[in-house]
Amino acid sequence: MSFLQTPYIPSDSVKLAVLDYRADAQLEAALYSEGVSVIRTTPCKELYDAINGHPDILLHHTGENRIVLAPNVFDQLSPVLLKKGFALTKGATWLSRNYPENIAYNVLRVGSYAFHNTKYTDIRILEEFEKLNVKTIHVNQGYTKCSVCIINAATIITSDIKLANAAEKNGIESLLIKPGGIELTGLNYGFIGGASGLIGNNKLAFTGCVENIPEANRIIDFLNIKGIEVKILTNKQIKDIGSIIPLKY
Repeated sequence: MSFLQTPYIPSDSVKLAVLDYRADAQLEAALYSEGVSVIRTTPCKELYDAINGHPDILLHHTGENRIVLAPNVFDQLSPVLLKKGFALTKGATWLSRNYPENIAYNVLRVGSYAFHNTKYTDIRILEEFEKLNVKTIHVNQGYTKCSVCIINAATIITSDIKLANAAEKNGIESLLIKPGGIELTGLNYGFIGGASGLIGNNKLAFTGCVENIPEANRIIDFLNIKGIEVKILTNKQIKDIGSIIPLKY
């Protein structure tokens, strides 16, 4: 197995991904049938229940074997990740319950760009971006990763118009969709980025059925045009689980 050079965008079939500790067993089985092994997170007691195991809240993969991990869960998750060959950095920001104290690691990385509310981005992530010559773009949105479904280094899907505009200004094509239709326990709805993840170079997995998403046909048509194979992992309602984050292929 090889580490993903660019976060979230595998160059071949994914072999290892990280999921929320509560992710559906049917979902994990479906990933396994695709050749994907799973690392599950651990609950972060400082966060509210809906997101307390979301990987896109608890960690940030900066590329290859490097991961910045929230100190809240460092002791619990580091042994598992170290065994898989990752080089871990303990984040400087302790997560706490409410926005914006829970967004430090939820950074959208698309190729050589990173979008986030940089007032709250963890300093260790910013240091990594500087070393890697990743261009950081400030937006007022804090939950940038879960708000965006990454298709490739030049294409995204989101329901956040400001994120869509920021992406377009930097040469990244954005399909802007209506929000809603995605389950997130305890909240009105979740986000498409948190309900999906690439599991191959041109294969996008969704956590459940997409029919209830507004503009579902438009999303599927867009993915078809882009040559993206869609994998529906369960026959249940699509759910925001804090992203399917690919780590190795």
